[in-house]
Amino acid sequence: MTAPHREAATRLRLPEAICVVAEEIAGLLRSCTDATVRIPGAEWTVGESAAHLVLANRLMADLAAGHEQVYGDGTPGGLAAANAASLVSFPERDTSVLAGGVVEHARAFTEAARLRSADIPTVTPLGPMDLGTLGSYLLTHMLGHGYDIAVALGRPHMVDRDRVALAMPFLITAMDRVVDARAADGHSACYELRLRGLSRLTATFTNGALVVHAEPPRRPDCTILIDPVTFFLLALGRRSAIGAIARGKVLAWGRKPWLAPGFPALFTAP
Repeated sequence: MTAPHREAATRLRLPEAICVVAEEIAGLLRSCTDATVRIPGAEWTVGESAAHLVLANRLMADLAAGHEQVYGDGTPGGLAAANAASLVSFPERDTSVLAGGVVEHARAFTEAARLRSADIPTVTPLGPMDLGTLGSYLLTHMLGHGYDIAVALGRPHMVDRDRVALAMPFLITAMDRVVDARAADGHSACYELRLRGLSRLTATFTNGALVVHAEPPRRPDCTILIDPVTFFLLALGRRSAIGAIARGKVLAWGRKPWLAPGFPALFTAP
């Protein structure tokens, strides 16, 4: 399948995936009997995470409809501050009510996006991107918080290889926007990332500045072969690199394979 055909197939599958994932999250929320259950490793409860999803889905539906919104300053830190402020102004924590909101706004996004070109530029909480990539952003965001809610409730999560494939346009676009400037300061190295059964990309740091390529611009210093679901969870800060390597989910080779465990630390999860 050629690249344009792959992109067209992705655009066709993305709206359905957004709606199905929203319904799966809603199912988890409707089964929840205690909204105060904490998300493992996070400050939020299930109720707070669900409220955040409602707000984020509504924001992205508005963006898809062409309504400009200001939310944070385009950085992960600014986004976190905006998230905290929005939760204070939106006190609803009834998970049954929030379940309906997650689905309602996800569907509103797909309806609005259906009426507009996927190439339309959009200003998002993580900077400018086209409308098609914004849909990938929405799916990524729901998968990340849906994963958190599922883990908190002891239920199976909804992240799989096909959904990671639909999340990749956003993850690639956002990569240079979430570089941790302190961690990457002065760093120079070329990483080739190979996602099993999906695609590959190259992340090249030059004195801390990142450029992402489809093909390596030079011989990679470190090639990383990684399971797609593990890549997704690492990218969103839900897994540790050391743990993934220990479980055999990540393999690395090249001139500097020892760089692999430190690669996720060069970024701040959005």
